[in-house]
Amino acid sequence: MKNIFKPAPPVERLPEEKVDAEYKRLRFQVFMGIFIGYAAYYLIRKNFSIAMPYLQEEGFTKGELGLALSAISIAYGISKFVMGTVSDRSNARYFLVTGLVLSALISLSMGLVPFFTSSVTIMFVLLFLNGWVQGMGWPPSGRTLVHWFSVSERGGKTAIWNVAHNVGGGLMAPLAIGGVAFVSTYFGGTFSGYEGVFILPAIVALIVAIFTFILMRDTPQSVGLPPIEEHRDDYPNKSRKTLETELTTKEILFKYVLNNKWVWMIAFANIFVYFVRYGVLDWAPTYLTEEKDFDMTSSSIAYFLYEWAGIPGTLLCGYLSDKLFKGRRGPAGVVFMIGVLVAVIVYWLNPAGNPMIDNLALIAIGFLIYGPVMLIGLQALDYVPKKAAGTAAGLTGLFGYLGGAVTANALMGFVVEGAGWDAGFIMLIFSCIMAIILFSFTWNVRGQEVVKSH
Repeated sequence: MKNIFKPAPPVERLPEEKVDAEYKRLRFQVFMGIFIGYAAYYLIRKNFSIAMPYLQEEGFTKGELGLALSAISIAYGISKFVMGTVSDRSNARYFLVTGLVLSALISLSMGLVPFFTSSVTIMFVLLFLNGWVQGMGWPPSGRTLVHWFSVSERGGKTAIWNVAHNVGGGLMAPLAIGGVAFVSTYFGGTFSGYEGVFILPAIVALIVAIFTFILMRDTPQSVGLPPIEEHRDDYPNKSRKTLETELTTKEILFKYVLNNKWVWMIAFANIFVYFVRYGVLDWAPTYLTEEKDFDMTSSSIAYFLYEWAGIPGTLLCGYLSDKLFKGRRGPAGVVFMIGVLVAVIVYWLNPAGNPMIDNLALIAIGFLIYGPVMLIGLQALDYVPKKAAGTAAGLTGLFGYLGGAVTANALMGFVVEGAGWDAGFIMLIFSCIMAIILFSFTWNVRGQEVVKSH
């Protein structure tokens, strides 16, 4: 196993006349590999949210389902950090695809094994395992981005790649509903129907994994190309040096990540950004069904719109941080989170019977929230050398998922159960305000300057 994940070694450099054409071809190919590969991770990450209304009909409470759902975020948060340190010393191609295949197989078992819904404990365990292997997606993608795209172009490219979240998350809902219809129609005597939420997206993810493996490569040097900084004459510092030596875990952690105050700042901001992201997303089907008189199809469409609205929002946020704010990510984060705050209030206070306003509010939240999600990942890449990118992103993910997403899954369920939806929305509003404050601390910070200081 260790040899499988070992970074691909450098090979003899290609003749100079072939470098430009090969770089152009492989950069597009590798980018498409991490894009569709990471999108496929989202086909099989949050399916349980779609299944929750069905499971409530079988007698499970919101608190119990929220607790089970939190397993994904607990495992993913820890795994993203742990696997980030492993990924920085691994072959991104094998690492990403292995995690995707394992996640798809676990998701299939959730749909095909009858005892999955026999108890909250069993649901928690399987969801925890899925969350753990899901942590093998972001770090190798980050490793790929920093090796194939240089600092001056990375903001735009990361923004484009980041919409893979929304492509996969948006496709998951209609795939899941299609899976329910298929299972109910052809296997109604054997299954309840909701199992299709897990089965069909998992099958699609396995197919995508094959194409991802065909497209991806590890580093430019592993295919006979020079480092991207040399090729584009785009170095992060005046010394025109780029760190290409694989680092030890100790060096990555204690030299470049844990002593970096700006990495810690965005890690704390991620807690509140993720609470809003998942507090709205994961509970949208339940909230809209209970409080706004949506049926399952309508709430799934709203879920889809929330995810896909993030695509133009993410691209706009990346563009503004690069062009308008000259590489400073903090200002864009503040502006977008203020917009999220306004949209959350509208979503909360809009009375039942106005589905258009609810959908528009969800579209606005989706449009705005994924920009800050992307910015924090981008800041993590910017604030450390590229050989430590996965670990830095993993640390911010650890805080985002354990502090934000787990709270949104578990605590939100129990708070809403005990005190009603108003209490849940008060927590969402507080999180928006805290994210705005923390982003403001990075207002004048540019990533390249941080890297230089290290």
